[in-house]
Amino acid sequence: MIAVPETFVRTTVEREGSAGAAWIAELPDRVAELLERWQCVPDGETGHGGVGLIVPVRRLASGTAAVLKVSFPHPGNVHEPDAFAAWGGRGAVLLYERDDERFAMLLERAHPQTLAEAETGNEDVIVTVAGRLNRRLAVPAPPALPRLRDRADAWERDLRADARELTHDMPARTLDAALATIRELGRVQPQTVIHGDLHARNILRADREPWLAVDPKGYVGDPAYDGGTLLKSRALALLEADDLPKAAHRALDVFAEAAEVDRERVRRWAQFHAVQAAFHGRRHGFRVARGGRQRDWLVRFADELAQLLT
Repeated sequence: MIAVPETFVRTTVEREGSAGAAWIAELPDRVAELLERWQCVPDGETGHGGVGLIVPVRRLASGTAAVLKVSFPHPGNVHEPDAFAAWGGRGAVLLYERDDERFAMLLERAHPQTLAEAETGNEDVIVTVAGRLNRRLAVPAPPALPRLRDRADAWERDLRADARELTHDMPARTLDAALATIRELGRVQPQTVIHGDLHARNILRADREPWLAVDPKGYVGDPAYDGGTLLKSRALALLEADDLPKAAHRALDVFAEAAEVDRERVRRWAQFHAVQAAFHGRRHGFRVARGGRQRDWLVRFADELAQLLT
């Protein structure tokens, strides 16, 4: 029976409470059942992501290396297997088996090294690889996937509420630009599959292709949206740049060229993501800083980036 990493146990229970504790208690038996059903044996050290347990396995019939991923039931994971099925291995790991009721998948095994780790300090390479994957993932969308356009009303409602309820000095034109992006780009979007959470930690070194995407949200929408997601995720790297405007605009140029998308759409989505991040940080903190001086510093940086991209 597999051992569930203590860090994963702790973070799951802290985040999900009694429901998380009950799920963790059942997890070893659930993994054993899935291994038997899909005829696999453990083949390496068990790991985890934010919400999913990752068990390296080998398929008994073929000897193929794979991973069993079992996630805590969460709305953000519902359409992950649908996205993998739509891509069929094009720019992302292959989906071998799925059990939607248990939020479980058997996936192609990639290497544990992420694009962020492999290319630390080389922003052009990181952004280029992500852009090229973004282009390959933009396939015609199946009907089962959620449409990103359906989130537009909530985006607008939340931004207006944040601007009204939170203390901030964001210029009106910066907020207005984000709201205009929702109106003009958010409500009418292409019918293509997008990753939905494209960043360098969700891109892994692989054998079948040099790099493959993992952990998609599986939305249907504008590929340029993920350019904004990527730029937001590179915030800490941009903080280290000697010339922030030059570095930010360079990232926009490189991504747009690699992804073959309109640069202005990428800029507008990136500005929208920065405004969202600035308010989210004020209300909830950030993953790397929930409070204190570092949180305040990151909020100021998000404000600066949002204004720069306006």
